[in-house]
Amino acid sequence: MTLLALGINHRTASVAVREQVAFTPMQLESALGELRCLPHIREAAVLSTCNRTELYCVTNSAGEQAVLEWLSRFHDLSVEELARCAYHYLDHDAARHLMRVAVGLDSMVLGEPQILGQLKDAYQQARQAKGLGGELERLFQHTFAVAKQVRTETGIGKNPVSVAYAAVSMASRIFDDFGRASALLIGAGETIELVARHLHEAGVRDIVVANRTRERAQALAGPLGGEAIALPDIPTALEKADIVISSTAAPLPILGKGMVERALKKRRHRPVFMVDIAVPRDIEPEVGELADVFLYTVDDLEEVIEENRRHRQVAADQAESLIEHGVGSWQQEGRLRRGGELIRDYRRHGEALRDDARDQALERLARGEDPAKVVERLAHQLANRFMHQPTLALREAASQENHALLSAAPQVLLPSKPAFDKPAPTAKRQKDDTPA
Repeated sequence: MTLLALGINHRTASVAVREQVAFTPMQLESALGELRCLPHIREAAVLSTCNRTELYCVTNSAGEQAVLEWLSRFHDLSVEELARCAYHYLDHDAARHLMRVAVGLDSMVLGEPQILGQLKDAYQQARQAKGLGGELERLFQHTFAVAKQVRTETGIGKNPVSVAYAAVSMASRIFDDFGRASALLIGAGETIELVARHLHEAGVRDIVVANRTRERAQALAGPLGGEAIALPDIPTALEKADIVISSTAAPLPILGKGMVERALKKRRHRPVFMVDIAVPRDIEPEVGELADVFLYTVDDLEEVIEENRRHRQVAADQAESLIEHGVGSWQQEGRLRRGGELIRDYRRHGEALRDDARDQALERLARGEDPAKVVERLAHQLANRFMHQPTLALREAASQENHALLSAAPQVLLPSKPAFDKPAPTAKRQKDDTPA
């Protein structure tokens, strides 16, 4: 049987294709059931996110094509269209790919941590659908252990590499009690949405979102327990804001030096952390001249992000090394396990031959046959039975010129020294004729 990883991701397929191939939570149970029932599939798991859909299977040589055809049928896509953007990995390459995915080395954002949680969800779903057997169970557990080691021993997930995350990370360094800070977010686009989410995850609960359309601001602030306001309400909100992050498409600045000065007086000059992510800028540059304002622009964040990317790349190189070690140990465990299974099967075979020969010998003794002849027949019978199968295999190997088997046979079949060494003959003591 072969370990197979087959899928598409953000590097190989467009958003339009990824949307068609993705599995909804409602589809996963039936998909796992269908996949598991394919003739060539012994085990199966499905990982489906916005950036990738991947199938992990234990299968035979015909399984790869069967999985590809099943995936095309399930999502009503042509096999040819799917094959153009699909990739596949086998055995240790499949294990390596899974480990790289788990630690974020194959993600759009290098080292992003969310994928490990998504992978653990996929593992649990496969378990519940009885899609996991011993092989995939061991692989997933080994992968989680490697991912934990990478997160512990490298800094791959420590340095923010997105503008939104970098802005929140910088803000958190300004305040001793970040959770008690108040945030004013201006705009309601994707970047501000990410900023709001990161602030909420960091413990900030007092979040105000200002936008040209209040409905859009409410859609963003509502799920986080925040407040939505219109742009004209910004001066009042500014008086209470410890953190101000702005990202709009406005052609002119929204926050001027005079507006911020008036707010600072009402705040009794408590410091304000401001990040202007917009291009063109939402906050007048002169605001940064005020004594109680820490103003950063998108260029300042890019410097932080680039430095963090370098740190993450160093960590990624360390992670690759840990993954290679993880793949090697996984392969070694598999070899030892297969060797142990072979040894158990061989011993069971030998014990069965022994028990059969013993039972026959006991029957002859019960019939009163000569014990010496019974023992001699038993020894002859056991030797013949143990040597029969190896003899046939060696003859076939010789006739087919199977040099690998013939070369290995002496090491397996012949002892390095006789099994029963005869004691050396005792030297006769010579008569000592030396005169006394």
